[in-house]
Amino acid sequence: MYSNGNRMVDAPLLLDKAQVQPGMFVADLGCGRTGHIVFSAAPRVGERGIVYAVDVLKDVLETVRKRAALESFLEIHTVWADLEQVGKTSMPAGSLDAGFIINVLNQSNNRHAILEEAHRLLKDKARLIIVDWARTGICFGPPAERYVDFKDIIDWSTLHGFALQEEFDMGKYHHGLVFFKHD
Repeated sequence: MYSNGNRMVDAPLLLDKAQVQPGMFVADLGCGRTGHIVFSAAPRVGERGIVYAVDVLKDVLETVRKRAALESFLEIHTVWADLEQVGKTSMPAGSLDAGFIINVLNQSNNRHAILEEAHRLLKDKARLIIVDWARTGICFGPPAERYVDFKDIIDWSTLHGFALQEEFDMGKYHHGLVFFKHD
């Protein structure tokens, strides 16, 4: 049995915020082993859409690929990529209707590069959903020095072709941002 990962991050709510609909092309940029965004998005995009499960760990992608095959999700495609290498993700520029960066930025030493790669992959008028840890002083989650500075993310994004649509709390431990790309 697979965990859906929704205990702290509500995937259906995030898909609603991104306005994911049938036929869309979406990507979970840093999908993780559970692929909770990926497996929630697949039924929404349907057989005419594509959900890209992107990760730097090949064993994570193999787990997602096997589960997608087992559950007959033909719209899920796994993509190996180091998102900190701008232009290196093997997906066409301007091909995504929505992108998700969930609990990824706290792991990165080059957060702006990940945002730049997301920008490259998104169509004009696409949405980017970012969610990461926000509460410090708890016995789980990333070390305090790895927490994301959401103001920095907002400032960078608005200078690089994104408009902030919404800022929200995702449960007790996470904070989220919804951006709209406008070039």
